[in-house]
Amino acid sequence: MKPSESKNIGISINCPQNKVYDYVSNPSNLPRWASGLGSSIDNVNGEWVANSPMGKIKIKFAEKNRYGVVDHNVTLESGISFYNPMRVLRNNDGCEVVFTLYRQPDMDDDKFKEDAEWIKKDLEKLKEILEGPT
Repeated sequence: MKPSESKNIGISINCPQNKVYDYVSNPSNLPRWASGLGSSIDNVNGEWVANSPMGKIKIKFAEKNRYGVVDHNVTLESGISFYNPMRVLRNNDGCEVVFTLYRQPDMDDDKFKEDAEWIKKDLEKLKEILEGPT
């Protein structure tokens, strides 16, 4: 199978990389900034479960690491799972947060664009939270 089309969506955040990584890699913070993953999340028997616009989903993050890797799998109730690469990269005293969106096989151009815009909006919310009032 050939690689899927992808789009890297990123934002600069004027906040230390380690602080951003700690915040982003904590699943309990997701409802505050990642609207696409739902407005609530609970740890149920060691699994993170959210009620999202896609229904009930499970979210599993990469193990904590010193490299800023925040990859995560989102599994729908149907059992279909989506791999989502995400990085928090140091950039001088701040950082870059980069999310890679993969086009799914049944995704038309409009839906791909809509998903990219939603992710960008969520990253802007993350920036707002972590930079605080200016």
